[in-house]
Amino acid sequence: MPQAKILMTGFEPFGEVTINPSQQIVEHLAKQENPVKLVTAILPVDYKKAAHRIMDLIERHEPQAVLMLGVAQNRDAITLERIAVNINDASIPDNDGELIQGKPIVSDAPVGYWSTLPIEDMYTALKEQGIPVKFSNHAGAYLCNHVFYSIRHYFEDRHTTIPTGFIHVPGIGDESEEAPGMPLEKQIQAIQACIDVLAQHLKRTLLV
Repeated sequence: MPQAKILMTGFEPFGEVTINPSQQIVEHLAKQENPVKLVTAILPVDYKKAAHRIMDLIERHEPQAVLMLGVAQNRDAITLERIAVNINDASIPDNDGELIQGKPIVSDAPVGYWSTLPIEDMYTALKEQGIPVKFSNHAGAYLCNHVFYSIRHYFEDRHTTIPTGFIHVPGIGDESEEAPGMPLEKQIQAIQACIDVLAQHLKRTLLV
């Protein structure tokens, strides 16, 4: 049986985020041995380019799952996103200077899509390793939610069901500080654990 393939993406820095941990995590894990083949990419914080970059990679590599990462600076735990919402509504522009507020991502499309990642199993795995983890019902309304919704819509539009979803990581910081944050090493450990869970999920489903 061929090795399962997961497409994993992070984002470049933006706004006041001078170091994006999602980028650091993806670049680190791309160099590690894994139970699956990882196809990785760092996305531009750009409404016109980010989702299309993922779509191009999907069409080129035909992954069995898509795991998208981004940073939420004000959070203090790994957050497993449940729902992608059909709205762009940001307080800051993207890195190309475009500010979008109160506009649907896809016209005449559903208001939301559920994550199809095995997030309950991921939650359990992170809890067992003592890593702070929470579920989230809102991925924001900036580029993270934009790509989450766009890619879920891409698959729904093609009647394709593969595990697809989004995970937010905190900013990089010392857990003893007042501001939210998590050491990068622990974030890497967390996302590796999520990949391991996803690999086991794919092994079970692809054998059926």
